[in-house]
Amino acid sequence: MRILCCEDDFACWRDQARQLLVQGVPPHAVCWEDEDNRQLFAAEPLPAYGGPVQTLRVPAALLTELKSAARYRAPGRWNLLYRVLWRVVKGERQAMLAGDPDGSELHRRIKSASREAHHLHAFLRFHPLPADADLDYVAWHEPAHDILASASMHFAERLGRQRWLIATPRDAVWYDGQQLHYRQPCPPEWRVRAEAVRGKDDALWETYYASIFNPARLNRKVMQGHMPLRFWKGLTEGKLIPVLLSKARAGSQKDGQADGVSGKAGKVIRLARSKAVADGPATAQIGVKDASIRES
Repeated sequence: MRILCCEDDFACWRDQARQLLVQGVPPHAVCWEDEDNRQLFAAEPLPAYGGPVQTLRVPAALLTELKSAARYRAPGRWNLLYRVLWRVVKGERQAMLAGDPDGSELHRRIKSASREAHHLHAFLRFHPLPADADLDYVAWHEPAHDILASASMHFAERLGRQRWLIATPRDAVWYDGQQLHYRQPCPPEWRVRAEAVRGKDDALWETYYASIFNPARLNRKVMQGHMPLRFWKGLTEGKLIPVLLSKARAGSQKDGQADGVSGKAGKVIRLARSKAVADGPATAQIGVKDASIRES
Protein backbone atom coordinates (compact mmCIF):
# COMPACT_ATOMS: atom_id res chain seq x y z
CA MET A 1 0.00 0.00 0.00
CA ARG A 2 1.39 3.38 -1.03
CA ILE A 3 0.53 6.31 1.22
CA LEU A 4 0.64 9.71 -0.43
CA CYS A 5 -0.07 13.27 0.66
CA CYS A 6 -1.19 16.06 -1.66
CA GLU A 7 -1.76 18.66 1.08
CA ASP A 8 -5.40 18.85 -0.04
CA ASP A 9 -4.30 20.53 -3.27
CA PHE A 10 -5.96 19.40 -6.49
CA ALA A 11 -3.03 20.29 -8.76
CA CYS A 12 -0.67 18.23 -6.61
CA TRP A 13 -3.10 15.30 -6.53
CA ARG A 14 -3.54 15.45 -10.31
CA ASP A 15 0.22 15.14 -10.88
CA GLN A 16 0.41 12.21 -8.47
CA ALA A 17 -2.59 10.51 -10.07
CA ARG A 18 -1.03 10.89 -13.52
CA GLN A 19 2.15 9.13 -12.37
CA LEU A 20 0.16 6.35 -10.74
CA LEU A 21 -1.86 5.77 -13.89
CA VAL A 22 1.32 5.58 -15.99
CA GLN A 23 2.78 3.07 -13.53
CA GLY A 24 -0.46 1.05 -13.54
CA VAL A 25 -1.08 1.36 -9.79
CA PRO A 26 -4.72 0.31 -9.06
CA PRO A 27 -6.91 2.28 -6.60
CA HIS A 28 -6.76 -0.42 -3.90
CA ALA A 29 -2.95 -0.15 -3.78
CA VAL A 30 -2.76 3.55 -2.92
CA CYS A 31 -4.16 5.80 -0.20
CA TRP A 32 -4.05 9.56 0.22
CA GLU A 33 -3.77 11.27 3.55
CA ASP A 34 -6.22 14.02 4.41
CA GLU A 35 -4.94 17.12 6.14
CA ASP A 36 -7.24 16.46 9.10
CA ASN A 37 -6.98 12.64 9.02
CA ARG A 38 -3.39 11.45 8.99
CA GLN A 39 -2.55 7.79 8.34
CA LEU A 40 -0.76 5.52 10.82
CA PHE A 41 2.29 5.35 8.55
CA ALA A 42 3.84 8.52 7.18
CA ALA A 43 3.36 9.44 3.55
CA GLU A 44 6.31 9.00 1.22
CA PRO A 45 7.23 10.80 -2.01
CA LEU A 46 6.17 9.09 -5.19
CA PRO A 47 9.19 7.37 -6.83
CA ALA A 48 10.18 8.63 -10.26
CA TYR A 49 9.01 6.55 -13.21
CA GLY A 50 11.73 5.61 -15.69
CA GLY A 51 9.64 3.73 -18.26
CA PRO A 52 8.28 4.97 -21.59
CA VAL A 53 5.81 7.86 -21.38
CA GLN A 54 2.26 6.82 -22.15
CA THR A 55 -0.50 9.01 -23.54
CA LEU A 56 -3.55 9.02 -21.29
CA ARG A 57 -6.86 10.20 -22.69
CA VAL A 58 -9.14 11.69 -20.04
CA PRO A 59 -12.42 13.47 -20.90
CA ALA A 60 -12.24 17.19 -20.16
CA ALA A 61 -15.65 16.98 -18.49
CA LEU A 62 -14.28 14.42 -16.02
CA LEU A 63 -11.39 16.67 -14.98
CA THR A 64 -13.86 19.48 -14.34
CA GLU A 65 -16.05 17.20 -12.22
CA LEU A 66 -13.08 15.84 -10.28
CA LYS A 67 -11.88 19.37 -9.51
CA SER A 68 -15.34 20.35 -8.27
CA ALA A 69 -15.71 17.21 -6.16
CA ALA A 70 -12.24 17.76 -4.65
CA ARG A 71 -13.65 20.79 -2.79
CA TYR A 72 -15.88 18.48 -0.75
CA ARG A 73 -14.17 18.04 2.60
CA ALA A 74 -14.45 14.42 3.78
CA PRO A 75 -12.09 11.60 4.82
CA GLY A 76 -10.81 9.70 1.79
CA ARG A 77 -11.95 12.27 -0.77
CA TRP A 78 -8.83 11.82 -2.91
CA ASN A 79 -9.22 8.03 -2.97
CA LEU A 80 -12.67 8.32 -4.54
CA LEU A 81 -11.40 10.71 -7.20
CA TYR A 82 -8.60 8.34 -8.18
CA ARG A 83 -10.97 5.37 -8.30
CA VAL A 84 -13.29 7.20 -10.70
CA LEU A 85 -10.34 8.38 -12.79
CA TRP A 86 -8.86 4.87 -12.95
CA ARG A 87 -12.14 3.31 -14.06
CA VAL A 88 -12.73 5.88 -16.79
CA VAL A 89 -9.19 5.53 -18.16
CA LYS A 90 -9.67 1.75 -18.22
CA GLY A 91 -12.82 2.13 -20.31
CA GLU A 92 -15.55 2.20 -17.63
CA ARG A 93 -17.04 5.54 -18.60
CA GLN A 94 -20.15 4.74 -16.57
CA ALA A 95 -18.11 5.70 -13.49
CA MET A 96 -18.85 9.33 -14.44
CA LEU A 97 -22.62 8.79 -14.40
CA ALA A 98 -25.00 9.28 -11.48
CA GLY A 99 -26.36 5.74 -11.95
CA ASP A 100 -23.03 4.23 -10.92
CA PRO A 101 -22.20 3.97 -7.17
CA ASP A 102 -18.93 5.89 -7.55
CA GLY A 103 -20.49 8.32 -10.01
CA SER A 104 -23.43 8.92 -7.69
CA GLU A 105 -21.14 9.81 -4.80
CA LEU A 106 -19.06 12.01 -7.10
CA HIS A 107 -22.11 14.04 -8.19
CA ARG A 108 -23.40 14.25 -4.62
CA ARG A 109 -20.13 15.84 -3.55
CA ILE A 110 -20.18 18.26 -6.48
CA LYS A 111 -23.70 19.34 -5.53
CA SER A 112 -22.79 19.78 -1.85
CA ALA A 113 -19.73 21.88 -2.68
CA SER A 114 -21.80 24.03 -5.03
CA ARG A 115 -24.41 24.58 -2.34
CA GLU A 116 -21.68 25.60 0.12
CA ALA A 117 -20.46 28.18 -2.38
CA HIS A 118 -24.01 29.57 -2.49
CA HIS A 119 -23.97 29.76 1.32
CA LEU A 120 -20.76 31.78 1.15
CA HIS A 121 -22.37 34.29 -1.19
CA ALA A 122 -25.57 34.49 0.85
CA PHE A 123 -24.34 34.48 4.46
CA LEU A 124 -20.98 36.26 4.36
CA ARG A 125 -21.15 39.61 6.17
CA PHE A 126 -18.49 42.21 5.38
CA HIS A 127 -17.66 44.80 8.03
CA PRO A 128 -16.28 48.22 7.01
CA LEU A 129 -12.91 49.40 8.26
CA PRO A 130 -12.97 53.20 7.83
CA ALA A 131 -9.80 53.70 9.88
CA ASP A 132 -7.73 51.04 8.05
CA ALA A 133 -5.36 52.25 5.34
CA ASP A 134 -4.99 48.80 3.72
CA LEU A 135 -8.50 47.34 3.81
CA ASP A 136 -12.02 48.59 3.19
CA TYR A 137 -13.90 45.49 4.36
CA VAL A 138 -13.15 42.30 6.28
CA ALA A 139 -15.19 39.17 6.98
CA TRP A 140 -14.94 35.86 8.81
CA HIS A 141 -16.64 32.72 7.47
CA GLU A 142 -16.66 29.02 8.41
CA PRO A 143 -17.51 26.94 5.32
CA ALA A 144 -17.95 23.19 5.52
CA HIS A 145 -15.98 22.61 2.31
CA ASP A 146 -12.97 24.10 0.53
CA ILE A 147 -14.84 26.56 -1.69
CA LEU A 148 -13.22 29.89 -0.77
CA ALA A 149 -10.63 29.95 -3.57
CA SER A 150 -13.16 29.16 -6.31
CA ALA A 151 -16.14 31.15 -5.02
CA SER A 152 -14.60 34.39 -3.72
CA MET A 153 -14.23 36.01 -7.17
CA HIS A 154 -17.98 36.61 -6.86
CA PHE A 155 -17.25 39.47 -4.46
CA ALA A 156 -14.47 40.99 -6.59
CA GLU A 157 -16.91 41.28 -9.49
CA ARG A 158 -19.44 43.12 -7.32
CA LEU A 159 -17.31 45.33 -5.09
CA GLY A 160 -15.24 46.89 -7.85
CA ARG A 161 -11.89 48.15 -6.59
CA GLN A 162 -12.78 47.92 -2.93
CA ARG A 163 -10.12 46.09 -0.91
CA TRP A 164 -11.34 43.26 1.27
CA LEU A 165 -10.29 40.21 3.22
CA ILE A 166 -12.13 36.94 3.89
CA ALA A 167 -10.63 34.51 6.39
CA THR A 168 -11.70 31.01 7.40
CA PRO A 169 -10.22 28.48 9.86
CA ARG A 170 -8.34 26.82 6.95
CA ASP A 171 -7.57 29.46 4.34
CA ALA A 172 -8.03 33.10 3.37
CA VAL A 173 -8.33 35.39 0.38
CA TRP A 174 -7.35 39.05 0.07
CA TYR A 175 -8.37 41.32 -2.80
CA ASP A 176 -6.19 44.39 -3.23
CA GLY A 177 -8.53 46.13 -5.68
CA GLN A 178 -6.98 44.50 -8.75
CA GLN A 179 -5.81 40.99 -7.93
CA LEU A 180 -6.98 38.12 -5.75
CA HIS A 181 -4.43 36.62 -3.32
CA TYR A 182 -5.21 33.17 -1.90
CA ARG A 183 -3.39 31.68 1.10
CA GLN A 184 -3.60 28.21 2.64
CA PRO A 185 -3.27 27.94 5.57
CA CYS A 186 -4.71 31.24 6.68
CA PRO A 187 -1.91 33.63 7.80
CA PRO A 188 -2.20 34.31 11.56
CA GLU A 189 -2.33 38.09 11.11
CA TRP A 190 -5.19 37.77 8.59
CA ARG A 191 -7.08 35.51 10.95
CA VAL A 192 -6.73 37.96 13.84
CA ARG A 193 -8.12 40.84 11.77
CA ALA A 194 -11.09 38.80 10.58
CA GLU A 195 -12.00 37.22 13.92
CA ALA A 196 -12.04 40.68 15.50
CA VAL A 197 -15.19 41.59 13.55
CA ARG A 198 -17.02 38.26 13.86
CA GLY A 199 -20.56 38.94 15.06
CA LYS A 200 -19.89 42.68 15.27
CA ASP A 201 -22.99 44.83 15.78
CA ASP A 202 -24.44 46.85 12.90
CA ALA A 203 -27.39 48.91 14.14
CA LEU A 204 -28.60 49.93 10.67
CA TRP A 205 -28.61 46.39 9.27
CA GLU A 206 -30.23 44.96 12.42
CA THR A 207 -33.02 47.57 12.25
CA TYR A 208 -33.62 46.76 8.58
CA TYR A 209 -33.71 43.00 9.17
CA ALA A 210 -36.10 43.28 12.13
CA SER A 211 -38.39 45.55 10.10
CA ILE A 212 -38.70 43.23 7.10
CA PHE A 213 -39.09 40.06 9.18
CA ASN A 214 -42.58 38.69 8.48
CA PRO A 215 -43.88 36.43 11.31
CA ALA A 216 -46.98 35.47 9.31
CA ARG A 217 -44.85 33.76 6.66
CA LEU A 218 -42.50 32.03 9.08
CA ASN A 219 -41.73 28.36 8.48
CA ARG A 220 -38.92 27.43 10.84
CA LYS A 221 -38.08 24.14 9.13
CA VAL A 222 -37.80 25.73 5.69
CA MET A 223 -35.85 28.68 7.11
CA GLN A 224 -33.23 26.43 8.70
CA GLY A 225 -33.05 24.42 5.48
CA HIS A 226 -31.99 27.54 3.58
CA MET A 227 -30.07 29.13 6.47
CA PRO A 228 -28.40 26.37 8.56
CA LEU A 229 -27.90 27.04 12.26
CA ARG A 230 -24.11 26.89 11.93
CA PHE A 231 -24.16 30.24 10.10
CA TRP A 232 -26.23 32.16 12.65
CA LYS A 233 -23.33 32.98 14.94
CA GLY A 234 -21.46 34.67 12.10
CA LEU A 235 -24.40 36.76 10.90
CA THR A 236 -24.87 40.32 12.08
CA GLU A 237 -28.57 39.60 12.48
CA GLY A 238 -27.90 36.16 14.00
CA LYS A 239 -28.64 37.21 17.57
CA LEU A 240 -31.99 38.68 16.47
CA ILE A 241 -33.31 35.53 14.82
CA PRO A 242 -34.08 33.51 18.01
CA VAL A 243 -35.90 36.53 19.51
CA LEU A 244 -37.96 37.07 16.35
CA LEU A 245 -38.80 33.37 16.16
CA SER A 246 -39.91 33.38 19.80
CA LYS A 247 -42.17 36.40 19.26
CA ALA A 248 -43.67 34.76 16.20
CA ARG A 249 -44.58 31.63 18.17
CA ALA A 250 -46.03 33.81 20.94
CA GLY A 251 -48.65 35.33 18.65
CA SER A 252 -46.95 37.78 16.31
CA GLN A 253 -47.86 35.57 13.37
CA LYS A 254 -51.43 36.93 13.58
CA ASP A 255 -50.24 40.48 12.90
CA GLY A 256 -48.07 39.69 9.92
CA GLN A 257 -45.63 42.42 10.94
CA ALA A 258 -42.99 43.03 13.55
CA ASP A 259 -44.04 45.02 16.62
CA GLY A 260 -41.97 48.00 15.64
CA VAL A 261 -43.87 48.26 12.34
CA SER A 262 -47.41 47.26 13.32
CA GLY A 263 -47.42 49.73 16.21
CA LYS A 264 -46.94 52.77 13.99
CA ALA A 265 -49.92 55.05 13.35
CA GLY A 266 -49.60 55.01 9.59
CA LYS A 267 -51.40 57.40 7.23
CA VAL A 268 -55.11 57.63 6.34
CA ILE A 269 -56.00 57.99 2.66
CA ARG A 270 -59.62 59.06 2.01
CA LEU A 271 -61.27 58.26 -1.30
CA ALA A 272 -62.77 61.33 -2.95
CA ARG A 273 -66.55 61.08 -3.62
CA SER A 274 -66.24 62.42 -7.16
CA LYS A 275 -63.49 59.95 -8.08
CA ALA A 276 -65.44 57.04 -6.65
CA VAL A 277 -68.58 57.94 -8.65
CA ALA A 278 -66.55 58.34 -11.83
CA ASP A 279 -65.01 54.91 -11.41
CA GLY A 280 -68.37 53.15 -11.53
CA PRO A 281 -71.13 51.73 -9.32
CA ALA A 282 -68.93 49.33 -7.40
CA THR A 283 -66.70 52.10 -6.12
CA ALA A 284 -69.49 54.66 -5.83
CA GLN A 285 -70.82 52.91 -2.74
CA ILE A 286 -67.41 53.21 -1.13
CA GLY A 287 -67.32 56.90 -1.96
CA VAL A 288 -70.73 57.53 -0.40
CA LYS A 289 -69.62 56.06 2.87
CA ASP A 290 -66.37 58.07 2.63
CA ALA A 291 -64.41 54.96 3.52
CA SER A 292 -60.81 55.19 4.58
CA ILE A 293 -57.79 52.96 4.07
CA ARG A 294 -55.08 52.87 6.64
CA GLU A 295 -51.54 52.10 5.52
CA SER A 296 -49.11 50.68 8.03
